[in-house]
Amino acid sequence: MAKHWIVLLTIVGYFILLFIISWLASRKSDTSTALTGGRQAPWFIVAIAMIGAPISGVTFISVPGMVVASQFSYMQMVLGFAVGYFVIAYVLMPLFFRLNLVSIYGYLEERFGTVTHKTGAVFFFISKILGAAVRFLVVCVSLQLLVFAPLGIPFIFNVVATIALIFLYTLQGGVKTVIWTDTLKSLCLILSVVLCIYFIASSLGYGFGGTIKAIADGDSSRMFFFDNPKEGTYFWKQFVAGIFMVIAMTGLDQDLMQRTLASKNVKESKKGLIVSGITQVFVVGLFLVLGAMLVLYVRHTAIVPPEKSDALFSTVAMDDSMPIVMLVLFVLGFIAAGYSAAGSALTALTTSFMVDILGKKATVADADTAAERKLARTRRTIHVAMAIAMGAIIYLFYLLNNDSAIKLVYALASYTYGPILGLFAFGMMCKTAVRDRLVPIVCVAAPVLSLVTQWWLKAAFDYEMGFELLLYNALLTMLGLFLLRRSA
Repeated sequence: MAKHWIVLLTIVGYFILLFIISWLASRKSDTSTALTGGRQAPWFIVAIAMIGAPISGVTFISVPGMVVASQFSYMQMVLGFAVGYFVIAYVLMPLFFRLNLVSIYGYLEERFGTVTHKTGAVFFFISKILGAAVRFLVVCVSLQLLVFAPLGIPFIFNVVATIALIFLYTLQGGVKTVIWTDTLKSLCLILSVVLCIYFIASSLGYGFGGTIKAIADGDSSRMFFFDNPKEGTYFWKQFVAGIFMVIAMTGLDQDLMQRTLASKNVKESKKGLIVSGITQVFVVGLFLVLGAMLVLYVRHTAIVPPEKSDALFSTVAMDDSMPIVMLVLFVLGFIAAGYSAAGSALTALTTSFMVDILGKKATVADADTAAERKLARTRRTIHVAMAIAMGAIIYLFYLLNNDSAIKLVYALASYTYGPILGLFAFGMMCKTAVRDRLVPIVCVAAPVLSLVTQWWLKAAFDYEMGFELLLYNALLTMLGLFLLRRSA
């Protein structure tokens, strides 16, 4: 059987499983359940879901590929992520549960006012739809090469078909479906990576001890970089940026927080967050080990290394000397990461747009069936609009993108999540009131000034501002809010 048919059958099988889970999760669901998950999710299910939640198709292929140029330096940022999860659990979650928030950006209205609330929601909307589009672009491009191009199907059909399928399985169940599909995703990811490492090691003739020794002796496994503060891989730059990156991109992201907000209470949410945060260190470690094994495999065989490191995993998985199960595992892990991340983002965009930007309530009185039907129609209409917008942006990025996908995702996040981080940090650290109507000016000016600062430091001092750009962006936002303070 041709490889593209094997890939297609794997995708079809996974989607059948997704639709079964979606159907089971969405039974007896109403609009409130779709937006909140019913607030009955067990903490261990949330923990498993959160392990895979930040892992998209980008992570699945780009993190192993990063080993080529950056070795294991990404782990420095991941260690910062683990610290950030404790901050989210013990600082943000008690606040969100105390205010009984459906969307976390409701805090900004409580603290500053309506304009600031909508400003934060708009920045999340921009951040999430652009970030999700970049992540899912990687999935669509890879599937185009593996399946659709050999069948003569154009890229635009690829995008439309996959977005339509994601739209359908998330339409009814909402957050509840996201939690259970992310649980499936986490299990598929871990299984795929572990088995891929095993098959590569076996093909090279390594046992467990031989694999560890080969990675340790290779030139791709250096993890800590303390020697040059100007470099983007410098430990303290990545570690500190990782702490604040996960606070911004997880703790202040409706997409990822919608899972923990579905927990029964704040204590349950804390347990789920801490377990998932620690476990993610080991999961990302597996991805980096996989990357090192891919590098070793390419060096020990006649495979021509791909021009882009993002294609390293798929190149090895497609190699004729690999067992066909390796290709199936690659596709299974890849689509599990890509489709679930896109479905989760679509659900979060619908919730935030409906609750934050349009100002619709998440619940209605139990006896008011007419109001419930109207609210359900509104949610479905927004869900359709978000799916169409995401598909259009994915296609536009396909025409424009020429950078490493994971770097592009974090670069976008540094600009768009900076103002969100600054708003929440100022609100929680300082009780001063601000001029609510002027906040949008500050939130636009901060990323612009950050961009100028980044360019100036590189031109004047050859200093490469990496992911710490997020911190500068947030600090500029906080400075602007300080200048907008007013007496109570």
